[in-house]
Amino acid sequence: MHIMVIGAAGMIGRKLVEKLAAEPDALGRGIARLTLADVVEPSVPPVYSSISTALAIDLSTEGGAESLVSSRPDVIFHLAAIVSGEAEADFDKGYRVNLDGTRALFDAIRAESRNEPYFPRVIFASSIAVFGQPFPEKIADEFFTTPLTSYGTQKAICELLLADYTRRGLFDGIGIRLPTICIRPGQPNKAASGFFSNILREPLAGKEAILPVEENVRHWFASPRSAVGFFLHAARMDTSLIGPRRNLTMPGLSALVGEEIEALGRIAGQKAVGLIRREPDPVIAAIVAGWPTNFDARRARELGFTAESNFDEIIRIHIEDELGGRI
Repeated sequence: MHIMVIGAAGMIGRKLVEKLAAEPDALGRGIARLTLADVVEPSVPPVYSSISTALAIDLSTEGGAESLVSSRPDVIFHLAAIVSGEAEADFDKGYRVNLDGTRALFDAIRAESRNEPYFPRVIFASSIAVFGQPFPEKIADEFFTTPLTSYGTQKAICELLLADYTRRGLFDGIGIRLPTICIRPGQPNKAASGFFSNILREPLAGKEAILPVEENVRHWFASPRSAVGFFLHAARMDTSLIGPRRNLTMPGLSALVGEEIEALGRIAGQKAVGLIRREPDPVIAAIVAGWPTNFDARRARELGFTAESNFDEIIRIHIEDELGGRI
């Protein structure tokens, strides 16, 4: 089986590749070839060095998508994207990367099948940002998508394309609407949601963090470990069970910022909590105010997708996976 990870240098891409390296049978079948691609050349795990190709490539540039698809991978994980805050700040870049790059990939798959049958599984990283106010108490997959950000709009358009190309029999597509991933390892990025991770990750490392919103802000979360699990399950599941609505809202945890901080205090103590500095940012607050906060993810759960049920669990996963089990 030939696996391709586009966006392999990003956080979820790296975690996905690490999981495949640690558990070669995680997809239910062996990996005969692994292609990793991103705008910067991704790292190749030593265990796959003999069967891997790492490429620095941009899907939105002419010929980029075609060159990737010409190797005819069996499963394509499309994780590459410009994050929410950057997509809002740079209109042209957001649409070029998030929309044009995805359309180029889908059309390259279509073109590849013209001469010889080709029907890969395509797993697309979407977002709960496809939904916009006004919201019901809980959002189910049947709720209409009316995004209030450029990032959400770009993801929503890609979801429609994925569903239509799948309906036309061009590939076997699944859209994974990710919760906000928390706690994200590494350094802060330009995502408007970045503070949700920052106020936990930085204090756990003994560093100060900025909280730009009120503690009564509610949001929808899952850990990086769950995110990797979503994509692996989507790659090996029986897609005939999904039906024509190919974009799925993933399970997660609905929690207040204040509940994040309370969990931090329980696990790391009040000294860690004291490292959080309140600095209101009206731009971030306005973006977050337009995001959904609670979901009915019953359809994804019935299909076998799972996530955490409390923030203590999310914090402990970060400590185990990123801090060697110690604060």
